[in-house]
Amino acid sequence: MKTTFIISLVITSSWVNAFGQDSTSVTQNSKSPIYWLFDAHYRMAVQYNDFDEAKSALYNLVLIEPQNDSLRYNLAYLYYDAGKYPSSILACKDILAMNPNHLGALELSGVSYENLGLKDKALVNYEKLYMKTSNLNSLYKMAFLQYDLKKYAECNVNIDLLLEKKELNDAKVVFDEDGKSVEYPMQVAVLNLKGLVKKAQGHTAEAKKAFEDALAIAPGFALAKKNLAEIK
Repeated sequence: MKTTFIISLVITSSWVNAFGQDSTSVTQNSKSPIYWLFDAHYRMAVQYNDFDEAKSALYNLVLIEPQNDSLRYNLAYLYYDAGKYPSSILACKDILAMNPNHLGALELSGVSYENLGLKDKALVNYEKLYMKTSNLNSLYKMAFLQYDLKKYAECNVNIDLLLEKKELNDAKVVFDEDGKSVEYPMQVAVLNLKGLVKKAQGHTAEAKKAFEDALAIAPGFALAKKNLAEIK
């Protein structure tokens, strides 16, 4: 059974999603006729899902307002959405040089690094993001990346921190199981991760208990079933 955790980009009210957004939010302060022309060009390209034209219009807008980090973020997101992760990272670097507290750029950069397999760089971005937001998803991503990087001591600390958080009880995650999206409490994903770390460290009994704890909450959780079966 193929089971994959779906990692999705978190967009909050303060973070801009380039495709599907109301572009007036990033152009409302501009009065230049040429600016509005390129803005209309951008909005039409977004409407028709035309990446190249939207990118071209955004380049022109950025040249007119180089300090507008929202425009640069839209450009970074366009690159991310098109799978051009190095370009997305470079755009995010420019944003963060102007505004180190730009949460969207921190996360987008982290996701882009992860998609390139550069998990150590992704972890740095998620650590910065968590320090600024105390966001549950960011902490889970940190722990998962630490597991992948075999930083088990740090991973265990963050797993314990996650399990102590009250908001974990209401948080959800989505897994792809045989082509179907299945939602589970985030707590079971954290317990499963705890089991994986304990298994990697050679603590079989603790790993077994963690998987069993996950299944006690969600008996149908395929990953925990598989991991428990491998221990047995």
